[in-house]
Amino acid sequence: MKTYDAIVIGAGHNGLVTACYLARAKRKVLVLERRYIVGGACVTEERTFPGFKVSTAAYVNSLFRPEIIRDLRLRDYGFELLERNPASFSPFLDGRYLMLGSDKRSELSEIAKFSRKDAERYPEYERMLERVAAVIEPTLLQKPPNVTRPTVFDLLSMAKLGRGMQKLGSEMGEAVEILTGAARPILDRWFESEELKATLATDAIIGAFAPPSMPGTAYVLFHHVMGETNGKRGVWAYVRGGMGGLTQALARAAADLGVEIQTESEVSKIVVKDGAVSGVALTNGNEYAARAVASNADCNVTFNKLLERNLLPPEFVAALDRISYASASAKINVALERLPNFTALPGTEAGPQHRGTVHLCPDQDFIERAYDDAKYGMPSREPVVECTMPSAVDATVAPPGKHLMSMFVQYAPYARKDGPWTSAAKDAFADACFDVVERYAPGFKSGVIDRQVLTPPDLEEVFGLTGGNIFQGAMSLDHLFMFRPAPGYAGYRMPVKGLYLCGSAAHPGGGVMGAPGLNAAKEMLRG
Repeated sequence: MKTYDAIVIGAGHNGLVTACYLARAKRKVLVLERRYIVGGACVTEERTFPGFKVSTAAYVNSLFRPEIIRDLRLRDYGFELLERNPASFSPFLDGRYLMLGSDKRSELSEIAKFSRKDAERYPEYERMLERVAAVIEPTLLQKPPNVTRPTVFDLLSMAKLGRGMQKLGSEMGEAVEILTGAARPILDRWFESEELKATLATDAIIGAFAPPSMPGTAYVLFHHVMGETNGKRGVWAYVRGGMGGLTQALARAAADLGVEIQTESEVSKIVVKDGAVSGVALTNGNEYAARAVASNADCNVTFNKLLERNLLPPEFVAALDRISYASASAKINVALERLPNFTALPGTEAGPQHRGTVHLCPDQDFIERAYDDAKYGMPSREPVVECTMPSAVDATVAPPGKHLMSMFVQYAPYARKDGPWTSAAKDAFADACFDVVERYAPGFKSGVIDRQVLTPPDLEEVFGLTGGNIFQGAMSLDHLFMFRPAPGYAGYRMPVKGLYLCGSAAHPGGGVMGAPGLNAAKEMLRG
């Protein structure tokens, strides 16, 4: 039996980050990946549509930590971020449109088309978010304190966070609301234009089974403004060659550091002897020994499928059972003959309306009605559709003259009231999404070459995401920071000695961030 210093389960971006940092410290590391390709949900696949490079799940980048890019020299391994300018385009059926995220002057001019008051308020709204981010962002690369058995260092950590919040002064209440509350009341308080509020509100529901009026969505909204691209805060980007450009760069860096990566190697069991991890067993019968195992899988997979629950403390099991994996997000990948021709800003040549995220959502009530269907177990009759067309910025992802579209859609509940997600049901939902696009861009459907529809059960089956939840579990306050994945176990070390969490199930949670992987590696190196 081959022996390693550490084994990482899952070659998603966080697992690869953990492996790289361990290997930099001269540890002998094995990474085991169930699929045929590394990357997890951050992957580029060329099997979907011949000639196209499809970012099957994750599709844009901003949150990935610049420290990791620098430390692992990822640009030397081919990683390249392509800024999107503008960031978003929101067409409306009355022929108007809102374009955000170019230069500041143009952005305010765009907002003023709908409300001069909102244009005046918007810079202060952004400054408020930045001031809150200045307090919260440093915690992303910190080990959360243990609130059930705090050490002196844990108490100092909590005090430091408290002092940071105190510096917000009169904005402290707003900061708490952002971390715990609903997006809609915040947006309604700041702005009057439904066109602006709807554009911003769509960021509050990405990956969440919730409308913007539900507590917890404000943090999801805030989560989307914390990143940067090439040093520019709040700017989102495509990865050249698709999102797999990131994980392939990580894999190349890992290989140069001596990490061994095995694909098509599914772990069936984490082996425990005398209360401590001793290695893993694979479905093919192979076994590997290690005194440390880091799981990049979610808590349900790690503790309910790969480990015997009787090895875990009752309070930890009870906390695991409270994690919600509810999901209603669908991903539709589309190969196109041509770019959509939007009535509000015509043109099929790549223009500003094609470079960023296209929000097809007239107002916040539209989102609420879409959620109403889902909360009763049915897909939205009028789905909330966001589209990105990376080929308008990155010509490498589609054949010459052709284009690629990613559609991220709310709401498609994991468990349908009327039965399972059959092929016919998936096609009907995709047709409803295409009907939405067709309204804003007549002729869109006639330009479709092929499509791939991934509902929550598909995301679960393909990527191992329980419930299809892209964050590996809810991102509400009771499942963040010192409570993720459970109080007393937020420091990446799990109850079984030598077992660690290194993926989005751990602090600071979901998104293509890399922070959980880096933080877990640091903790593993402490021994």
